[in-house]
Amino acid sequence: MDGFEHERLDVYRASIERVAGADQLADRFPRGRAYLSDQLRRAVASIPLNIAEGAGEFAPADKARFYRMARRSPTETAAVLDVLAVLGLADAQRLVAVRALLLRITAMLTAMVLKLGSSSSGSGSGST
Repeated sequence: MDGFEHERLDVYRASIERVAGADQLADRFPRGRAYLSDQLRRAVASIPLNIAEGAGEFAPADKARFYRMARRSPTETAAVLDVLAVLGLADAQRLVAVRALLLRITAMLTAMVLKLGSSSSGSGSGST
């Protein structure tokens, strides 16, 4: 084995790129906005972490559950970006590019969940 399964996934590589970018963005927030930097960092970091957990599962239902959790985080991240834009804490041009990557990540995760769906139907309810 040359590496972990998640390292071979395009969606993982795309999401891990966002971690460094989000961290750099959060570093620029003014004093008093630590709650936003923490939320942004957590939301972005949870994407590749949940992808990796899902890739490490054997059962399709378990894989799908982690990929669904990972899919929620780009949406949360997009909402944080909206807050940043409203507060004037981030450049609108930069946010457009970030949002485009978040949409791409969401689309890839959606496809992965749907592909696993036939073998994981009925497992969508329950705790996260």
